[in-house]
Amino acid sequence: MTAAAALTPLDDPQALIDVLPSVRGRYKPDHPVGPLTWFRVGGKAQVFFRPEDPEDLAHFLRNRPADVPVSILGVGSNTLIRDGGVAGVVIRLSSKAFGSISIDGSRLTAGAAALDATVAKTAAKAGRAGLGFYVGVPGTIGGALRMNAGAHGGDTNQRLVSARVISPDGVLQDLPAADLGLAYRHCALPADWLFVSATFETETGDPEALHAELLAIQSQREQTQPIREKTGGSTFKNPPEDAPHGPSAWKHVHAAGCRGLSVGGAQVSEQHCNFLINTGEADAHDIEQLGETVRERVFRDSGLLLHWEIRRVGRFASGRAVRPAEEILGL
Repeated sequence: MTAAAALTPLDDPQALIDVLPSVRGRYKPDHPVGPLTWFRVGGKAQVFFRPEDPEDLAHFLRNRPADVPVSILGVGSNTLIRDGGVAGVVIRLSSKAFGSISIDGSRLTAGAAALDATVAKTAAKAGRAGLGFYVGVPGTIGGALRMNAGAHGGDTNQRLVSARVISPDGVLQDLPAADLGLAYRHCALPADWLFVSATFETETGDPEALHAELLAIQSQREQTQPIREKTGGSTFKNPPEDAPHGPSAWKHVHAAGCRGLSVGGAQVSEQHCNFLINTGEADAHDIEQLGETVRERVFRDSGLLLHWEIRRVGRFASGRAVRPAEEILGL
């Protein structure tokens, strides 16, 4: 998924569809997926697949050719699709089949396609506390599981009871939270295991107080983050507590003089410099090149190598590969 070659005639979308299993959902050949991300840039999926329901998805995984690469796309909040497109099958879960939210006593269960903010609001309205931090997390529950998403002092691992998953060979199963190996912005479950839903433990709370908490978090986000821009959310993971400029990635970006830095149509946000924005004319190359430039400058400034939080998916356009900072620095 990170090879630098452009798409070739060997990646013929219809030829791939012809060898894929029959499904109840829908395949779309040569389908634009870059515009589905928050950056609104990037290429096409060789084949785009929206499964009808979890059983349809499991059937697909169970019967697909083993050498066909598969990736999953949520709402695209922390994803950069490279300009050369994505080989294989890109799966997107519909909110209808994978986005339900239910509450049973202290347990809340949400589908992988449910928006994080919707989960927070649903819990608050029902007087269930503990998931309010999700209102400050862009994306879906599936993505939150994959990166142990969190904000405002809370994260997924603190409340997760179990996750329903599909293994690469198409077996639906429930895994306890401990089996996912969740750590800071990390999940140890291999990337080819797909999330279907998650169950969380909540506490009793006052709906009005919980609603006020959500409003306060939303207000803080609007004041401190460029949420009205074309951005992918936080770009780099926060460094360790003992890092030279502290445990906040933005402080290292600022100290290296990168606030407002531009490459083509991509820019480091002036408002919050751990955000990269598409000013309107960027392509995926501009955005990734800017990110690697920031990583290089931060290392030269403080000796700290920042790590991407945003997923970069797919292949570079022909002749437009981006060299990672590690390669430039000889690390």
